[in-house]
Amino acid sequence: MPTKEEAEEWKKQLVDNAEQQILNLTDSEKFKSYLDTVAKFHRYSQRNIDLIYSQNPSASQVAGFKKWQNDFKRSVNKGEKGIRIAAPIIKKLTPDDQKRLDTTEEKAIVGYRYLPIFDVAQTSGDPVLSAKDFVKENLADHQNVTSLYNAFKDYLNQQTDLQVSEMPLANLNGAKGYFQPSTNEIVIGGDEPDNALKLKTLYHEYAHSQLHGLKSAFKDRPRAYQETQAEAVAYVAMQNIGVDTSNYSLGYVATWAKDKAVIHSALSEIQQVSNKVIELSDGLTKQLGLQEAQKEPEHDLKKLSAQELNKSYQSLQQQVQQATNPQQKSELKNKLNDLHHEISNRTQKQLQAFTEENPSIKQPKSELDQSLKR
Repeated sequence: MPTKEEAEEWKKQLVDNAEQQILNLTDSEKFKSYLDTVAKFHRYSQRNIDLIYSQNPSASQVAGFKKWQNDFKRSVNKGEKGIRIAAPIIKKLTPDDQKRLDTTEEKAIVGYRYLPIFDVAQTSGDPVLSAKDFVKENLADHQNVTSLYNAFKDYLNQQTDLQVSEMPLANLNGAKGYFQPSTNEIVIGGDEPDNALKLKTLYHEYAHSQLHGLKSAFKDRPRAYQETQAEAVAYVAMQNIGVDTSNYSLGYVATWAKDKAVIHSALSEIQQVSNKVIELSDGLTKQLGLQEAQKEPEHDLKKLSAQELNKSYQSLQQQVQQATNPQQKSELKNKLNDLHHEISNRTQKQLQAFTEENPSIKQPKSELDQSLKR
């Protein structure tokens, strides 16, 4: 078993590696092109965002007819109905207007008109980069992930003041889940077919509850910080159990943390929550018996027969080759070394006993030592 210091170093390494991989992604030319694309889209007021959502809840990237043509080389499909937004009518003020309005400004908004814009799905032409280019939901199904998800959900419901429930993805407006601070409730898309993504979502929303709940230290952080932190915790937690979610998580983080200052600041605050999640997961996997194979051999090596030693050695060799989790691999290698030393010591004793019983036979020590080296 690793020492407390080794375990802490492993947890820190996970967070540091996550940060480095995110920084590598944000340095990529493709990501820079994505940011250029984002910059071309007009920033809408909250009022217009509400208008867009009320008319087309699935809209993701919107622009006017000419902007699609000029900036993106795309055309609005024939027959498409525009999404109406409010555009201000700006008028140059006369001296009388300025006096009436009690202002020295030369121009002012005197009204609004409603203009049509169109979602990318209503257009055709050159490809447009979007967050989906970095958020790839192609995680493979993983053995034992479902049982860990259920155990984690049960633990949160039974041992904490959080309430975790599920609802159909169709009712989540495109999200995989959410955390509601006012009720301290986590809701997960129960019919998500990808078990690994479902567990990762639970880690993500749990991180929100710990970092951004009503009484949490970081509840007032900007949205970009909050999403960066929650997904980074989820990524670290999944890495710890040997499931790589980088195709999804790193892109998700990068689309929120668009500059390195946000990444550094946000991730510097997640260490404590990451440690808590890792410890919870480790405890649950032990309860579920998912670490049994990793614990062999647990008995006193000196009491094992030669056949049992060899069998354990071969089994551990295979586990080392298959292990993807660095911490797990390191622990298995340590156990393998312990077995190797026990086998080596027994062999040396047997050889020593043989030479004492047969003093006329000389054993080439250097060759024997060489044969035992790995």
